[in-house]
Amino acid sequence: MAVRIRLKRMGRKKSPFYRIVVADARTARDGKAIAELGYYDPRKEPADIKLNLEEAKRWMSNGAQPSDTVRNILKKQGAIQ
Repeated sequence: MAVRIRLKRMGRKKSPFYRIVVADARTARDGKAIAELGYYDPRKEPADIKLNLEEAKRWMSNGAQPSDTVRNILKKQGAIQ
């Protein structure tokens, strides 16, 4: 099972809000998630990010691959180099 750390879109139309989740790579973007790691709100200035870094590191050590956007968020938070 290929596991990805990616964004799950929430919120109203034209007002996106994202949850950072661990999900099977084959599930839909807004489908069932294995675990929730935090959230990301790009509409605020600066962007509002809350992330459980220990859980993210644990999932990556177990083989979960972050998406490009989540990889950038993790770099900003200091979880990866």
